[in-house]
Amino acid sequence: MGVTFFVALAGCSSLPPAAEEPIAVAAPPLESLLLEELSLDSERRVPDALAPPDVIERLRAGFSLPPEDNRRVAAERDWFVKHPDYLERVFTRAQRYLPHITAELDRRGLPLELALLPIVESAYDPFAYSHGRAAGLWQMIPGTATRFGVKQNWWYDGRRDIVDSTRAALDYLEYLHDFNEGDWLNAIASYNSGEGNVRKAVNRNRAASKPDDFFSLSLSKETSAYVPRLLALVDIVREPERYNVSLPYIADTPQFAIADIGSQLDLALAAELAGIDVDTVYAFNPGYNRWSTDPQGPHSLVLPVHVADDFMTALEQVPVKDRVRWQRHKVRNGETISEIALDYHTTIPAIRSANNLRGNTIRAGDYLLIPMASKPLDAYSLSADARLAKTQNRERADNKIDHVVANGESFWSIGQHYGVTTRELSAWNGMAPGDTLPVGRTLVVWTDANVASTASAAATAPNNTTRKLNYTVRNGDSLYLIASRFRVTIAELTRWNNIDKNKILRPGQTLTMYVDVTRQSS
Repeated sequence: MGVTFFVALAGCSSLPPAAEEPIAVAAPPLESLLLEELSLDSERRVPDALAPPDVIERLRAGFSLPPEDNRRVAAERDWFVKHPDYLERVFTRAQRYLPHITAELDRRGLPLELALLPIVESAYDPFAYSHGRAAGLWQMIPGTATRFGVKQNWWYDGRRDIVDSTRAALDYLEYLHDFNEGDWLNAIASYNSGEGNVRKAVNRNRAASKPDDFFSLSLSKETSAYVPRLLALVDIVREPERYNVSLPYIADTPQFAIADIGSQLDLALAAELAGIDVDTVYAFNPGYNRWSTDPQGPHSLVLPVHVADDFMTALEQVPVKDRVRWQRHKVRNGETISEIALDYHTTIPAIRSANNLRGNTIRAGDYLLIPMASKPLDAYSLSADARLAKTQNRERADNKIDHVVANGESFWSIGQHYGVTTRELSAWNGMAPGDTLPVGRTLVVWTDANVASTASAAATAPNNTTRKLNYTVRNGDSLYLIASRFRVTIAELTRWNNIDKNKILRPGQTLTMYVDVTRQSS
């Protein structure tokens, strides 16, 4: 095990609108308020004579792209100049990232202007998620992330990991620079819109004997504002006094260390060993989705630089078997490994690995060791589940309706039913309109009183397709099996019948359900 020193982390905010007309480059973050409240030691500081160099000075000295000053750049620059509080907030938030990103750009010999690209992409918010399914500081979509070797699964999304996402984003930008024949502005435009769209625009101009530089291309509205927005930031950083802007001092020193932990680790235990709170662990490790690191790796943890050595000393005293809590579970009749994984907030591969199972077959009476969180799940306040709950419960209208996704439904059809837009519905549920909508998932819908009462009346009307059903529990039944059979959720079954989901059902027990008869075909 060891500790590697790097730099980074966090906070959040929404992006500015385009200067001439609002253009959404990235959606607001899932949980900006909570992150803004974290203790990041990021108050604006005035350097003294012994202070480390300023990262902004380093950027300024290393800018290499030819300056551009035209109407489009000026319009974007004017917006920033009129919103100095935004610049103050975003640059202060970038304290934990900029030294690492700048060092990586220097190491690769890339333009240091690219260190400002996360401002355009995400406002330096690692939890930012766009309607186009882009995530993290660099707003990578799933396909591009996979293409450049970024791991994404139930436990971990490397698009939000500071180190891995920066590595992948810079790999992609280097590729785009070569693809665009050495033209950096077209490469940056390609990062936003995809290399194919820019290549088509270049080919159209060449066929018409027109210039093929970025400002001569016909591109989407978003991309047409994207590059000028970056260039506007470069102008302000290059000459802040010219625009009467004051930028915060950002120390050019390592802000985090990467600890090699060697195995799965409960993030609550990690916080205790490091002497910090769980929120800070998540803030430095935004790639972890759940209550622990990924059982299959990466077996690493990003920590504030001042606690890394003490953390490693403490971790070495904890045996691997004690780094997550284990529950001994006796398999019940009819129980499946997928149902057990769901109940314990873990995954099938994690259970199989812990119990040396080759397949998914389990037998009633067998005992399984289940890795599980050491604290209640609400203690992991920046996990994906906790952030989603906060997003769904944030009050947005008069009434909240829980809608269980049925077979064949889509964001569009559900939105039509409740009179809301696809974009609204997906945002309320921490998703993008293009995300897969699983059958059985509960969505929240925020509506005004009239729409809510209409929807409620429709659900109880005699000619509606929802019907009350009394079901007698049989041998081998479980809440999971019954919920799956009748296209309802376990949460609904427990709520309708005021029962504990962890209690075993008894044959002969009667359950009340409200099922939609149109969803019951197999």
